Amino acid sequence: MEWFNVGRIVNTHGIRGEVRVLSSTDFEELRFAVGSKLAVFKKDEKKPIWVTVESMRRHKNFILLTFEGYNNINFVEPFKEGLLKVSKDQLDEDVLEENEYYHYEIIGCDVFSEEREQIGTVTDILETGANDVWEVKATNGKKHYIPYIEDVVKEIDVDEKKIIIHVMEGLL
Repeated sequence: MEWFNVGRIVNTHGIRGEVRVLSSTDFEELRFAVGSKLAVFKKDEKKPIWVTVESMRRHKNFILLTFEGYNNINFVEPFKEGLLKVSKDQLDEDVLEENEYYHYEIIGCDVFSEEREQIGTVTDILETGANDVWEVKATNGKKHYIPYIEDVVKEIDVDEKKIIIHVMEGLL
């Protein structure tokens, strides 16, 4: 099964089973909504424990969650430093706007110029304040940084794992 991180449990909060979560998702309202099912991967463990969100609230830079049946600090203490994940079948394409993609759909795509010359493969996505920047590794090992903007990215075919870009002067 393929898993996607949505947050990291950094600590407990209080004695009633609340956990302090550092979110790593763009869809907090959906992922941490009351009734949502999440997989907790305890530190250094490969097998998930499925939990259902009972309550959610923001506190400073964190999200505080409680899980159904885990209403005591002793029950959630083992979750500290664990990861919260969702499975691939829990991803909802309806939450994406037009021309928005999940990172896993873009990473691994081959990038070509409009003249069909291969530039490389997307290896990472860097989030900046304005737009994402794709790290593209060429076959010679050189890295290029491609901004995900309309003037540069012309076509994305996630099924074929192929991206066409306009190579502006100074881009490569």
